[in-house]
Amino acid sequence: MTIDPTVYAIPAFIVLMGLEGVLATRGPYRGYEARDTRASLTMGIGNVVINLGMKGVHFALLAAVAVWAPWRLEPSWAAWLAVMLLADLAYYWFHRLSHEVRVLWAAHENHHSSQRYNLSTALRQSWTTPFTVLFFWWPLALLGFSPAMILTAIAFNTLYQFWVHTELVGRIGPLERVFNTASHHRVHHGANPEYLDRNHAGILIIWDKLFGTFEPERAAVRYGLTHNLDSFAPLHIAFHEWAALWRDVRRARTWRARLGYVLGPPGWSPDGSTLTSAQLRARAARESVDQTPAPAVCGAQAR
Repeated sequence: MTIDPTVYAIPAFIVLMGLEGVLATRGPYRGYEARDTRASLTMGIGNVVINLGMKGVHFALLAAVAVWAPWRLEPSWAAWLAVMLLADLAYYWFHRLSHEVRVLWAAHENHHSSQRYNLSTALRQSWTTPFTVLFFWWPLALLGFSPAMILTAIAFNTLYQFWVHTELVGRIGPLERVFNTASHHRVHHGANPEYLDRNHAGILIIWDKLFGTFEPERAAVRYGLTHNLDSFAPLHIAFHEWAALWRDVRRARTWRARLGYVLGPPGWSPDGSTLTSAQLRARAARESVDQTPAPAVCGAQAR
């Protein structure tokens, strides 16, 4: 059907994680922790197994949509460049909405649940995201790209993102302006209020700059969630947010509240008792302004 380069890259992932683990002991890095790494790898293995079945479903869906395309784009350098660019744009919106719509966040949240940031974090992938991705890349099939081209572009997009999950790589000069880098993605994994829901890029950071979600790395990053998990159990990591969503929906008294919990941003509540990322960022910005010292007065004005 189509090759998945991420599968063939698994040996390289293992070697690079080992190398990073050694290097991380020689600097001011958090490095690896056995329970955390074990949880990340278990999540990654589960994701690979689930994806084996869902790839066929995704291929079938794209093929069904492609029937309605007004033309077919044959593989060529121009077509491959176009599908990679458009798949990256589709990924940006998929990733952004996975942070802004709670039912999608329930699938994606586990990727952010580690309080460490290393290459194993890249493998902490969701067991339910393979079901939510089905609806974001079908416009590419309508544009005439074959399902095989689309799925290959998605796979290379995923493969690219492995290396950005590390503390060992600093800024890389002018490339930071165009590409998603380790610095940009560290921000994305930050629980600092100013970093919440920022830098959703896959390969190109230009989408975040274009759509207003870019934030450069300034303050030290505090990794994890605004309310961190106290468990390394893969089942809890995978499904605890789904359980929390179900509890909120079940306790809601109106259909408006139920829809708000499902389709609203994470942290939304009908009475405002919990805060969304946008509200947390706004509150932090106000507090920063309030704590800014008044400018010193000197000379004749010092009266």
